Amino acid sequence: MPRLGLGVWKTDNHTARDSVAAAIRNGYRAIDTARQYGNEQGTGAGIKLGLEQAGLKRDDIFVTTKLYNGEQGDYDQVAKAFEHQLSDLGLDYVDLYLMHWPVDATFIESYHAMERLYHEGKIRAIGVSNFDNDRMAKLLEASEIVPAVNQMEFNPTNQEHDILPFDQSHSVEMTAWSPLGGGASLSNPLIQELAKKYQRSAAQIILRWEWQRDIVTVVKSTHEKRIIQNSQIFDFSLSDEDVQKINQLDQGKRGLWYDDFQWHNPKGAYGNSIDQWPDTRK
Repeated sequence: MPRLGLGVWKTDNHTARDSVAAAIRNGYRAIDTARQYGNEQGTGAGIKLGLEQAGLKRDDIFVTTKLYNGEQGDYDQVAKAFEHQLSDLGLDYVDLYLMHWPVDATFIESYHAMERLYHEGKIRAIGVSNFDNDRMAKLLEASEIVPAVNQMEFNPTNQEHDILPFDQSHSVEMTAWSPLGGGASLSNPLIQELAKKYQRSAAQIILRWEWQRDIVTVVKSTHEKRIIQNSQIFDFSLSDEDVQKINQLDQGKRGLWYDDFQWHNPKGAYGNSIDQWPDTRK
């Protein structure tokens, strides 16, 4: 799995197509989407276009998508949902299939269905997203296959200081979503100071820090110039001292977490629906 990829959260199908094609054209080899984002069709179109423009084959890139909360359940339900996702993406398989959120009533059963799909060869790896330690421990006890990754919010002010070591101790890779803290980390005084010191953008400083922390990172941008810039983190290194300085920014503040969702907490602000976008599968 490439350790730097493009994500397409809150991106419509047209923009997802253009962003994904631009990313592949400019050297990205990992693309991350989800049923909940409502843009798998656009992402698939972007993959096809990008591969053609770059002269690459399907096996040259790594594609991740996620099992939607409202489609969790037994094998038949999960398999049907997954086949729809493959159709929307225009792919024969995905490299990584994640459970998007641990819906309490179904996450064990849903993961068993994902294990079966893995054994059928339709998925090359399976994992989870947004699993705290309690739910991860329950999943590990009940499952056959250790999740390849746990995709979590991870950025300078939220470094998952409890979840990261727990996952690492069980050979679960941490993947960062919102690696720039929703943009908030870009204006941090220390990040700005280091950007001047290394003559880099604030985003490049953060992404390089995550690279040196051995965190797989999914970064979103819809502008080709920024997509390119975000990938240019391999011709410099942060000193150990500066890495430690950024480590000290951790406040354990999550922008979004499990209890915000209505299907877990009736008072939550987020419902069990396609995230902000029309359902393109109707």
